[in-house]
Amino acid sequence: MFKTNSYFDEKVLSIAFDSNEGKATVGVMAPGEYTFGTTSKEYMTVISGEMEVQLPGESNWKTYKPYEMFEVEANQSFNVKVGVDTSYKCIYK
Repeated sequence: MFKTNSYFDEKVLSIAFDSNEGKATVGVMAPGEYTFGTTSKEYMTVISGEMEVQLPGESNWKTYKPYEMFEVEANQSFNVKVGVDTSYKCIYK
């Protein structure tokens, strides 16, 4: 079944589901800056829009556009800046 999640005063919304790749979410982010924490390894793919990401231990930000993916190890946090409404898919391993 699906589970909906809301974060950051409903500026980030997602739907969790089980996919053939494992546990997953698809979601949208409104413009803003966010810090996310992980409990498992995450593979995040931008679907539309774009996001600037500062990965754990990095001082630089990298911009990810549609169809680009990044990964974050378990028990880490990472920062995201979104300038336009952006959608994503995240797979958890």
